[in-house]
Amino acid sequence: MMKKVVTLGEIMLRLSAPNYQKIVQAQSFDAVYGGGEANVAVSLAKFGLKSSFVTKLPQNALGTSAEQQLNRFGVSTEHVLYGGERLGIYFFEKGFSIRPSKVYYDRKNSAFAMSKVEEYDFDAIFADADWFHISGITPALNEELFQLTKKALETAKEKGLTTSCDLNYRSALWSFEKAREKMTELIKYVDVCIGIEPLTLLGEDGKDIKDQLPEEPRVEDYLSIMEQLHERYGIRYVAMTKRDHVSVNCNRLQAYLYDGRELYQSSEIVVDIIDRVGTGDAFSAGIIYSLISDYKPENAIEFATGCFALKHTIEGDANLIPISDVEKYMSRSFSINR
Repeated sequence: MMKKVVTLGEIMLRLSAPNYQKIVQAQSFDAVYGGGEANVAVSLAKFGLKSSFVTKLPQNALGTSAEQQLNRFGVSTEHVLYGGERLGIYFFEKGFSIRPSKVYYDRKNSAFAMSKVEEYDFDAIFADADWFHISGITPALNEELFQLTKKALETAKEKGLTTSCDLNYRSALWSFEKAREKMTELIKYVDVCIGIEPLTLLGEDGKDIKDQLPEEPRVEDYLSIMEQLHERYGIRYVAMTKRDHVSVNCNRLQAYLYDGRELYQSSEIVVDIIDRVGTGDAFSAGIIYSLISDYKPENAIEFATGCFALKHTIEGDANLIPISDVEKYMSRSFSINR
């Protein structure tokens, strides 16, 4: 039977200045829809899983268009709520060479941000699901959505779903200290943790162990952190990506997966970048798909890293690469498909 994954979060309208322009130069914007958990849902649907996205949208043309975009890629929206006044927006200014990209949010009082815990029927939402995924973005929006995330995770665990969380810290949404406090409260409900910050991991001296990592951590340093996160919080798998900047448009990528016994390290990939937004979501989707499909850990991390790398070559928020193309890349085949 095909496995089903549920994701919960906000989908927004992304307005991008075209052709590497700064926003002050732009006379028009390219429009797409996206958001961390929505991007994961799209990727998983492209991989052939049952994929359901849960959110709240305004009852207007933008809300309808956002839902239709999800449906276009095979994502189920049967549990999407309607209400509120507006769709969240973010403006994207794509960097080039030595000038980094920038994001400007306009999401205050969006339909999803103003939604309430009691509006969501998690018994129905999780009725036939196998996996539930969230990110650290939703609980950062306000206290109500933190409680919504917590309620969703608690219910998913009670129902026997596997749960995953991309920690996904956003400094524009909350302080690092508050993020550590709140995400540490949620992590006890998480089976698969993607990232190592922001979580609290105090040593005997009362200081966070991660704050004492060297400027250029070694694999052994990451292994030690992952081992301690696994032991302290009972996390089944810990995964993370590593990125070195050759330039804004060229990065060196690698990733790690720890299963409680061994650390698995992916191949290193150098990639030229068309669009970096959503690359972490592509990695999350790769981890979810490979683990739910019972890949061996060494194959799971290679598959997820392939997804991570390939998204850099796709314009827009979501990774639209099918499994066959990921596998073709993993065999390092670059010939034209005819």
